Amino acid sequence: MSQPDPQTGESPGPQPPSMPLALLPICALVVLLAGAYGLYGDAAATGPNQIALMLAGVVALAVGHVCGHDMEDMREAAMASVTTGLPALFILLAVGALIGTWAMSGTLVAMVYWGLKILSPDYFYFTVVLICAATALCIGSSWTVAGTLGIGLMGVSVQMGLNPAITAGAIISGAYFGDKSSPLSDSTNLATAAAGSNLYAHIVETLWTSVPSLLIALALFWMLGEPGEFDASPITDRLAADFNVGLVPFVPLVLVLGMAVGRVSPFLTIFIGALAGGVVAVLINPGNVLAVAQGGDLPQALALLKGVWTALAIGYHSETGIPALDQLLSRGGMESMLITIWLILAALAFGGIVDHIGVLDRVLAPVLRAARTTGRLVLALVVTGIGTNALASDQYIAIVLPGKLFQRAFQRMNLAPVVLSRAVGDSSTVTSALVPWNSCGAYMAATLGVATVNYLPFAFFNLFNPLVTVAFGFLGWRMIKRDPAA
Repeated sequence: MSQPDPQTGESPGPQPPSMPLALLPICALVVLLAGAYGLYGDAAATGPNQIALMLAGVVALAVGHVCGHDMEDMREAAMASVTTGLPALFILLAVGALIGTWAMSGTLVAMVYWGLKILSPDYFYFTVVLICAATALCIGSSWTVAGTLGIGLMGVSVQMGLNPAITAGAIISGAYFGDKSSPLSDSTNLATAAAGSNLYAHIVETLWTSVPSLLIALALFWMLGEPGEFDASPITDRLAADFNVGLVPFVPLVLVLGMAVGRVSPFLTIFIGALAGGVVAVLINPGNVLAVAQGGDLPQALALLKGVWTALAIGYHSETGIPALDQLLSRGGMESMLITIWLILAALAFGGIVDHIGVLDRVLAPVLRAARTTGRLVLALVVTGIGTNALASDQYIAIVLPGKLFQRAFQRMNLAPVVLSRAVGDSSTVTSALVPWNSCGAYMAATLGVATVNYLPFAFFNLFNPLVTVAFGFLGWRMIKRDPAA
């Protein structure tokens, strides 16, 4: 704890933590999370990880207290960090509602039906990447792509007997390529703002590293395809007999994609898509709605309302008689997202405290001093972006903080701001989905139904993009110099 000045008797105020103190909450987090996974495996995300983050937060509070920080200030910093994540939490709730009504309306079934008709195991993973990349490029949102097309593609994968972890990796690879290359993406705009670069110059530059990373991913997914005959007709015939697989079930999907292109806020886009799913269910699958409602003596209109309301809140339970399809459709509802929201709340609170007490600044100081070549500087930024995603548990913090902290270092090496923004996008943006307790990793796991640690080895674009940008740094490729007139 900081000591009062012996002459004035006044406290000098909070002091930066020493390196051992700064490393204490980081080490505590690593040890606790490792212990959670060691004891609980994939189930760690259902509660043990949250406890680990909260305990690490207590350690950070203790470090802050020793350094002279007021408990009330640290509490407010944690609350401010949680506040930044509220939009993401509401989006998660909306996605849960969307999954419930789309399962009930037959939208997911129609997506599975046509996916089985069109796609083949030979090139399925490869095609998934391209579909998700093109859609995310148009709408600028990896989350919307995963929460709509991604869910349907996961269902197709299950029906084909393909590996769900590889499918999730393909969805995430394509979605993040499109997201970080789109002028409509909030993460792209945030990266350019943090680095002080031009948006369209940034997009052109990011393609230099994104396209090679995507090509590597596509080659690997092509090789992972499973050659052989797959006769989908027994499943598609059954689906066509039991469900409406025409155009009407696609109305909610088209509505969501149209609103996303129109830059309507993500929460409204997805929640209105969920409501549209409920309306479509009432119109073409009223039996499903009434079965969910269990309305008893309620008038039919009220029973239908109750059924939609129930699907929005606690999801839909399917009894088609096709086990794999029932597993896909028996899910959703806002209730299903509560464990994930708990994880994000705990992670954001921890990130807010360690940022407030100066842990990240202290740990980064020697890194910045050692980065004396362009290769080392880009490597330091990439490592910092990945580390911030793990420590702050929030993609936006991981974009803004390194972007601001590395500005002077890039200026000293006479590098243009677009080089900085490109490296931030190639590290902070894409690796957020690879951290189980990061809001992006938690979202993808909850939405696609595959644990982060399971899809991580197959998220090839997200894994190779940071390596490609580091290689560019060491080779001196596209290390554009600052404009002297700027």
